[in-house]
Amino acid sequence: MPELPDLGQIKTYFDTRIQEHGASPRGSDWNGEESQNIRFDQILKVIEGNTPFSLLDYGCGYGALADYIETKGFSAEYIGFDILESAIETARKKYEGKAQHIFTFDKTILPVCDYTVSSGIFNYRAENNFEAWTEYILTTLNDFNKLSRRGFSSNFLTKYSDADRMRPDLYYADPLFLFDYCKRNFAKNVALLHDYRLYDFTIIVRKD
Repeated sequence: MPELPDLGQIKTYFDTRIQEHGASPRGSDWNGEESQNIRFDQILKVIEGNTPFSLLDYGCGYGALADYIETKGFSAEYIGFDILESAIETARKKYEGKAQHIFTFDKTILPVCDYTVSSGIFNYRAENNFEAWTEYILTTLNDFNKLSRRGFSSNFLTKYSDADRMRPDLYYADPLFLFDYCKRNFAKNVALLHDYRLYDFTIIVRKD
């Protein structure tokens, strides 16, 4: 059995980013707002229809997605979760007074929502080995399934990235493996999006 990943390394890495850059894309370790929003567009494709819904942003950072879904005209009850307390504190300050936005670092109180989405939470693995991080991802996807009534989505760095640009502390996932896993374990309706000109892909699971 693979050893459990050390999430302490992950928290330290992202705490440094948000302390340095605050509520900004670089505070979540993205290059900029454009690439961040491209990824948001992909994970939000899990949403169907135009009726109000509840959404769990798993690994919400400072809560950038909460603003983005408003600009897209969605009517959503938003719950943001992150393991990093400093990120949650930043998000709470940013959205103070907005009752429809809830932020927490307590995984035990997360409600079941219509949708769960995540962006970038699996990219940085630090010194954790590939096998342990893969097992962590599969466990987390199973959590997404339990927390979602209608569907969930997540993005990953792709193993088809240029070899000379790949970093040893990042996790480059096999899109075909994850598609197959989701198809076999979660739902018949699974989409693999790998055509949006970034070195990552998005998995969308729509439940019956």
